[in-house]
Amino acid sequence: MGKRYFGTDGIRGIANGPKMTPELAMKVGQAAGTHFLRGSHKHRVLIGKDTRLSGYMLEQALTAGFTSVGMDVVQVGPMPTPAVALLTREMRADLGVMLSASHNPFQDNGIKLFGPDGYKLTDADELAIEALMAGQAALADASGIGRARRIDDARGRYIHAVKSSFPESLRLDGLKLVVDCAHGAAYKVAPEALWELGANLTTIGASPNGTNINDHVGSTHPQALAAKVLETGADIGIALDGDADRLIVVDEKGSIVDGDQLMALIVQSQLAAGTLRGDGLVTTVMSNLGLERFVQGLGLQMHRTAVGDRYVLEGMRTHGCNVGGEQSGHIILSDHSTTGDGLLAALQVLAVLVREGRPASHVLNRFHAYPQLLKNVRQEPAVLEHASVKAAIAAAEAALAGSGRLLVRKSGTEALIRVMAEGEDEALVLQTVDMVCDAVKAAA
Repeated sequence: MGKRYFGTDGIRGIANGPKMTPELAMKVGQAAGTHFLRGSHKHRVLIGKDTRLSGYMLEQALTAGFTSVGMDVVQVGPMPTPAVALLTREMRADLGVMLSASHNPFQDNGIKLFGPDGYKLTDADELAIEALMAGQAALADASGIGRARRIDDARGRYIHAVKSSFPESLRLDGLKLVVDCAHGAAYKVAPEALWELGANLTTIGASPNGTNINDHVGSTHPQALAAKVLETGADIGIALDGDADRLIVVDEKGSIVDGDQLMALIVQSQLAAGTLRGDGLVTTVMSNLGLERFVQGLGLQMHRTAVGDRYVLEGMRTHGCNVGGEQSGHIILSDHSTTGDGLLAALQVLAVLVREGRPASHVLNRFHAYPQLLKNVRQEPAVLEHASVKAAIAAAEAALAGSGRLLVRKSGTEALIRVMAEGEDEALVLQTVDMVCDAVKAAA
């Protein structure tokens, strides 16, 4: 049975649109609260959010839902998604909620749920919550209604946890650093943590107004960061996204460095330090073939999963790996976190930069990336079953055989078909992507 509300990363939609209303948020609170009312202890849920205008509305609706079924609510305000996962576990909460649509524009919002262990919910949990949403909530009696409170020290707890991952023998003194907070959830915690470690810091994207989150800033728009790095003569720049679970880096020359290169750096560093667990790295089908060959050159394996950090994490647990992530900059370091954490990953990159004492452009580029092209076509998923589309895919795969690869998949959040190819011959990559896209467009 498929899910009605939950997608690859929680529930997401346009604020006050069909899938993201106060009524729906209250139902989620009631259903998720009921599902996690286990045992005789006083139950607690922790709610964090990013800086979207709709966060106020949805936070209060969720609070009403949770308290109405007898669960206490702790509100921590704007905090990164990984901070909510961490604090849920630390505060012995039964459930954690993050209100965010990640790198999407401010009009969108989302509800991400974490279990008491700090991990995102399983498919079984999400299906159970959806089943409860379809019925009538069992409300608590008047004396059993939950309480809500806001705590002020959550930011400091997260900063301390993230800083503890940075080697005690190192500092960022003398390092000229630009951080782009995307006007999002990390607009306070990221600059504070980096300043405390001694960085000579310039900050952009740290003035949220409710509508400017991810607006030409952050990891999906790193051009603003690149310009500021060049303007200030910085050694390196780091860009987070709206909920700070992604990281993209810019070197001192203004060149953009994606998650694949960052994972290569972290894996090689941990292998040398003897802290790498498992037989290599877990990443998705989107990661560059150059990364795979680099990892194999280290004598390691690269395990590919479906797109989505939850699938990466499942792969990490299956293979016993402590490093995994996505080309987009979701990097999971399971020795320190249960989900992607952009600031945490940034500190691991900065530690290597400080330790090696070389320019970022030399440190960050660990492998030669193969030409890669991704195009999106607005079509319904059923188009992939058309004979003409199947024939185009088969022809493209045959053309790339031995020198590259093709990936065609449906989007998990909208009516898009994503076509990606990579290989040694850039012209052939372009030709094969266009061939498949044309077939998808033509299929009725």
